[in-house]
Amino acid sequence: MPETSKEVPLKLALVAHDAKKDSLVSWAQLHEKALQSHKIFATGTTGGRIIDALPSLDVTPLKSGPLGGDQQLGAMICEGELDALFFFVDPLSPMPHDVDVKALSRLAIVYDLPLAQSPRTADFVLQGVLVKT
Repeated sequence: MPETSKEVPLKLALVAHDAKKDSLVSWAQLHEKALQSHKIFATGTTGGRIIDALPSLDVTPLKSGPLGGDQQLGAMICEGELDALFFFVDPLSPMPHDVDVKALSRLAIVYDLPLAQSPRTADFVLQGVLVKT
């Protein structure tokens, strides 16, 4: 009898600028059931907010973005350890760590990693990567 395939948990990164943290947490709450069987990595405060709001999720908090969390995610992208990046960016506020945003976006493109930067795009990316499993 052939071996049945098990669903392999996806590794998803969730990051948000300060003005978009509420939006990312709301998006995660809306998709809690879909996210529950997957591994979540999140930077600093974003990770803490997600853990507080959604204790059912498997969240690994990383350092704050400006303190190295973005670089931790960049390394994970380079090593092929992520299946998608959800980075809710605030385009209307000055970004003191804009180079980190550009670096993560560039790596996602170089390594052909699905990247969502807004809730609607995140809906489509999540649907697409879930089909993968």
